[in-house]
Amino acid sequence: MERISYDDFAKVEIKIGTIKSVEVVPEADRLLKLMVDFGEEELRQIVSGIRTHFTDIESLVGLQCPFITNLEPRKIKGLISDGMILAVSTEDSFSLLVPQVPITSGAKAK
Repeated sequence: MERISYDDFAKVEIKIGTIKSVEVVPEADRLLKLMVDFGEEELRQIVSGIRTHFTDIESLVGLQCPFITNLEPRKIKGLISDGMILAVSTEDSFSLLVPQVPITSGAKAK
């Protein structure tokens, strides 16, 4: 395991986002396009490889999750992804991380 300094970790911005819409990315088995509310003027587009973990992708709409919001935007299958959702997995399970109570979109992790 490579360790990073606290100063490096402090550069990572983690905010709660509310998923407003979800679409399958055409010609991509694992990708979903999420439109996420971070309390900003416009929704952010996040492309994530979580599709295989959900039989009903519409169940993601309204879900609140932590996202890394200060990554450089990245082009994935022709779409710009402006952040990364946080999740955990093992060989036989997968889970998105979710707050225990409703949180204001855009709240920062501390």
